Amino acid sequence: MSDATHTFAHLTPAAASLGAGFARPRLIGWGCVVMLAGLGWLYLGLVAGGALAQGGDLLELLRTLCRPFGEGSFGMPSASAGGAARFALLFAMWAAMALAMMLPSAAPMILTYAEIADTAARKQEAVATPFALAAGYAAVWIAFASGAALAQVILTRLSLVDAAMTPASRALSSALFVLAGAYQFSSLKQSCLRACQRPFPFFFANWKTTARGVFGLGVRQGLHCLGCCWAMMLLMFAVGVMNVLWMAALAVVMTLEKLSATARFSRALGAILIVVGLGLFGADAFALLWS
Repeated sequence: MSDATHTFAHLTPAAASLGAGFARPRLIGWGCVVMLAGLGWLYLGLVAGGALAQGGDLLELLRTLCRPFGEGSFGMPSASAGGAARFALLFAMWAAMALAMMLPSAAPMILTYAEIADTAARKQEAVATPFALAAGYAAVWIAFASGAALAQVILTRLSLVDAAMTPASRALSSALFVLAGAYQFSSLKQSCLRACQRPFPFFFANWKTTARGVFGLGVRQGLHCLGCCWAMMLLMFAVGVMNVLWMAALAVVMTLEKLSATARFSRALGAILIVVGLGLFGADAFALLWS
């Protein structure tokens, strides 16, 4: 992939420019982030566009973005769908959410690899494309999507999540917020967060030059990211699956957490989540007391 080891004199100027671009890991790294995250947000945009096309105006679209896309919405599973078909749609939905929410937070990691690979390529050393790294990372979150889809099926059958994909139990929402907040203070969370915040030492100690090896690095980084963010991803069950505004907010929060240099932001976030969870529990208890 080195510019020095690839000549394009036999190509047209346009094709030579394209070939030189594909020989630059840094450019490919940006392309991985934009393309994969863009695919996820494109799917979510199509869902929102379908809601608007069903007769709503711009205000109705904003209302739609503030609540989960319910049963029968564009691209959403309906009760009439068979078990396998419904699971496939739920899996596609969660996979799109995972890519849309997590790829932006993985951008520093992917671009760190691309910077190192770009330097190595300019020295005529063998490097593997950042696509292999991004593919390994994405594979972990796609596996998470299958587990989340299965969890949604189970929660729906237990009547904890309704057909509109909103929480049917205030206790579930409260418990998920408290769980996510408490996890922020765990040693596993902090260990995974440090690995996400400092990808350079990881790549320096585990450098690979083959596509298979770099795919494995992507998987390992994906597992670090999963260990860091799985509890916050489960908050989608607490606020309503496919609530686009919450998706965007959580994506921003998880990105900022990985960009921070210390654990202060993470712990402050944990305290906020616990307070929200206890507040939901308190409001539910108060309502029962006065009902």
